Amino acid sequence: MRSTLPRAASTDRWILPYADLVTLLLAFFVTLYAVSRVDLDRFEPASTALQAAFDGNSRQAPATAGPPRLVSPPRVVAGTPLDAIQQRLEGAIALAGLEGRVGLVRDERGVVLTLPESAAFDSGRADLTGRTAALLADVGRELRPIDNDVRVEGHTDDQPVAGGGYRSNWDLSTARASAVVALFIERAGVQPTRLSAAGYGEFHPRVPNTSAESRALNRRVDIVILSSKAREVSRD
Repeated sequence: MRSTLPRAASTDRWILPYADLVTLLLAFFVTLYAVSRVDLDRFEPASTALQAAFDGNSRQAPATAGPPRLVSPPRVVAGTPLDAIQQRLEGAIALAGLEGRVGLVRDERGVVLTLPESAAFDSGRADLTGRTAALLADVGRELRPIDNDVRVEGHTDDQPVAGGGYRSNWDLSTARASAVVALFIERAGVQPTRLSAAGYGEFHPRVPNTSAESRALNRRVDIVILSSKAREVSRD
């Protein structure tokens, strides 16, 4: 059967599919531009819609409920910045009036608060003196809201223990460290799982035990607020 359409109409049939193709390409490039700043919440629905269009799928892409939500990443628990810890402890020391009598330094372990024997204990004993006990209660309250672990280290000089009922410098240094830990738990409410106590006797001196002055420097308790890195090493 011969076509009854005019010649011009039969030769112009390509215009409609061509226009549809151009429109589709325009929509495609506009969509690419819109998602060029990649946002996964927007990209996935757009990708689904494009795939449906090319496949000839008449089903609508799932609509998103409102604008994309910004989802906060999970909180990573990390050590409190050591500068802030040091400032808190400096304030507690100043309030106790013990500036110059206790030490506060930073080293590779973290922040180190040093209690000399002369400021914290009677010779050969592990009972904290009243003023230092009050300071440590304040220090413990400053440590309670942070997440850094705390290691308390007891140290002595190289002289044999005289009096106090301790058999050796090992016993004395460990008892002093344990006394500080107990105070943090009982008077400041620090979580016991964050605390540890170690006694080193005379075997980790700050300076050689060559004079009365140097031995006095070695008789001490160090309270080490561990950095995040030092904490991981200590737990390995």
